[in-house]
Amino acid sequence: MGAPEFATPTLAALVGKGHDIAAAYTRAPTPAGRRGLDLTRTPVHRLADRLAVPVRTPSTLRRDVEQRAFADFRADVAIVVAYGLILPRAILEATALGCFNLHASLLPRWRGAAPIQRAIMAGDRETGVAVMRMEEGLDTGPVALETRIAMPPTSTAGDVGRQLAAIGADLMVRALEMLVEGDLPLRAQAASGATYAHKIEKGEARIDWRRPAAQVRDHIHGLSPTPGAHSEVNLGSGLERVKILRAEVAAGPDAGAAPGTIIGEGPLVACGEGAIRIVQAQRAGRAAMSGADFQRGIRVQGAVFVQIASG
Repeated sequence: MGAPEFATPTLAALVGKGHDIAAAYTRAPTPAGRRGLDLTRTPVHRLADRLAVPVRTPSTLRRDVEQRAFADFRADVAIVVAYGLILPRAILEATALGCFNLHASLLPRWRGAAPIQRAIMAGDRETGVAVMRMEEGLDTGPVALETRIAMPPTSTAGDVGRQLAAIGADLMVRALEMLVEGDLPLRAQAASGATYAHKIEKGEARIDWRRPAAQVRDHIHGLSPTPGAHSEVNLGSGLERVKILRAEVAAGPDAGAAPGTIIGEGPLVACGEGAIRIVQAQRAGRAAMSGADFQRGIRVQGAVFVQIASG
């Protein structure tokens, strides 16, 4: 049960180990194309089709008909990876051995929808991936296995997601082997230290240049590659939106410039404290480019990224 690219290594690993996948549950295809006539399947849906795994795309699991259909599989276990739908009690209790979730954080820190993004945006320098037995609470179940990784300041959500997806697939395979043998450990999550990784809202993608440089960098990296942190700037042909995908804190910038001002080669952009160097950016309608290539497209000296409103 999953949807995004993050979930595909686990499905592939389970099939590769010879597990009999009764069905893959994922989100329904969404309209695409200029007139919305094409349908885009989730990455899990596309992989399941290639692996000849039956696919189900219910909009909810709360209806009796869906719960009966799920129970009819008589599955030993359900594996959940970034599925996006709530599993009601009838689903949680419908398998012989339970439902197990692969969650991309060090629980109980960053329960919820966007753990990788929130960890990076908060400046965490360590994260991980955990296999947990699901219960009705939001990511509150006991943890079976866990792997930790370091997150250097250069890490983006895309980088960390790919790393944890691969690690998590192996972790889930090992957890199932231990579950079959009857020796899968389970430990209750700590009673304190829980934080919630709320879904990323559209307005959060705007860069607040008034913040210290390290916080601006972490905000950029937490939203890279999607949705992409952005700001508006006039580079010579009117105001345009630019996504910044990678950045680094610059040493020794001019501290007197207004936040958002492009103050030097790199390009360097002044922040509330210090400055960042743009490492990778994407102008509207163009492919992502290096900071050096972005610099060559700047035709206005001292251009200023538009500052967001207060509040």
